[in-house]
Amino acid sequence: MSPATTTLRIVSLLPAATEIVAALGFKGQLVGRSHECDFPAGVEALPVCTRALIKPEGTSLEIDTQVKDALKNALSIYEVLSEPLQQVQPDVIITQDQCEVCAVALNDVEAAVCDLLGGMTRIVSLNPEGLDKVYDDIGRVADALGADASGKALISSMQDGFDAIASHAAGKSRPSVACIEWAEPLMAAGNWVPSLVDIAGGRDPFGSPGAHAPWLEPQRLYDEDPDIIVFMPCGFGLERSEAEARAMLEKPEWQKLNAVKNNRVYATDGNSYFNRPGPRLLDSAEILHEILYPGDAKPKYKGSAWKNIA
Repeated sequence: MSPATTTLRIVSLLPAATEIVAALGFKGQLVGRSHECDFPAGVEALPVCTRALIKPEGTSLEIDTQVKDALKNALSIYEVLSEPLQQVQPDVIITQDQCEVCAVALNDVEAAVCDLLGGMTRIVSLNPEGLDKVYDDIGRVADALGADASGKALISSMQDGFDAIASHAAGKSRPSVACIEWAEPLMAAGNWVPSLVDIAGGRDPFGSPGAHAPWLEPQRLYDEDPDIIVFMPCGFGLERSEAEARAMLEKPEWQKLNAVKNNRVYATDGNSYFNRPGPRLLDSAEILHEILYPGDAKPKYKGSAWKNIA
């Protein structure tokens, strides 16, 4: 994929958007990023244009309390940094308006563009509610960058990859899979994740394709007693996911679950894969297929992106 001839100055305020921009062939035209953008390699050197206003180092319960307190007081969770944004003078800013907990709010970006950049910068706002919407977002970014052909090629490549995974899963047993997006309070994964579970050959009893992640009453988890439990906390890498999962496994009620008794509980790098609605959702589906059907092929991601913890 080759970028258009016009040189654009692009700021991405969302990790998934940074990955989309790079996959379209425009990594070299990125001039700024969010504080969370860390892939592909090299983007860490770009000026950081946002920061978190809460402390992300705590447990899931501590982070949830901070977020709810901020929202209750009508406070933002993230902040646009005016000085670096003004210095890089972007032509295009890519952000999102799906989730005020996931990244800087759209209205904050719009205010910054109006106040600092004279309103001349194009804002592309993503809203990846489900897998189809992820494709729409890729097309929207490609259109803003004058790279429609590259966008269509990227979407086609992802769809072909998903089809290949689904073909491997065809006719298999389709175990029930609980995808845990947050540990305390308990939340199941939603949006695009239920579609990934289906592609990988499983059945998601809690999330619905295209619907936001649902809060999950623990009793409902116990009653469903899923075959497999996969932890993929939003913003947590593999090590933190494992720590959160092991804390939950200490609960007596969890010890009674079949997934625990049958050693089918897994931790994943949710931050790098499942929580980023971009090109690496294809990797996420492969990870799920490796977890669901470990004997199908030699795993590519075991140890680096997922591990069996119980």
